[in-house]
Amino acid sequence: MSHSHSDQEAHNAEAMAEIKKVTIILSVFTIVELILGFWMIGMTSAVLKLTIKGTIVILMMAKAFYIVAYFMHLKHEVKNLIMTIVVPLLLFVWFIGAFLWDGSSFRNLRNNYNPYFKEQATIKVEKKVEERKATDAKHEAAATKHETVETTHEATKPEVEPYY
Repeated sequence: MSHSHSDQEAHNAEAMAEIKKVTIILSVFTIVELILGFWMIGMTSAVLKLTIKGTIVILMMAKAFYIVAYFMHLKHEVKNLIMTIVVPLLLFVWFIGAFLWDGSSFRNLRNNYNPYFKEQATIKVEKKVEERKATDAKHEAAATKHETVETTHEATKPEVEPYY
């Protein structure tokens, strides 16, 4: 009996050591990501920012691997079960990336290759400005004419005595 008890203690010690190792690795990845993120805030170089972002994404994927492998217990599973989970996940990531890329290219193409879209956008603004100036001038002329008519009308009014 004592022999099986010591085997169980040895197995528990190995499991605890593995959990500690994974926790330390995940903590180091997280700390490195945070340091890179805060370092990137003040940068002006676009190439260096993109490189750091790529590094952060790689670290995030490594963390996802450790979480799935150890905490979801897939490290010791059969390869077919792992492929059943990993392949659809990769297809889903590709699916999201493809739609983002397609949406961005559509926006850029619409702005670059649709002259009617650009023309309408600029014409409407110019017409509004010109029309507003013309309308304001007409309103000012009408207001001046109205004031002149009122003053002459008041000057020609006869005095009426009140009836009691």
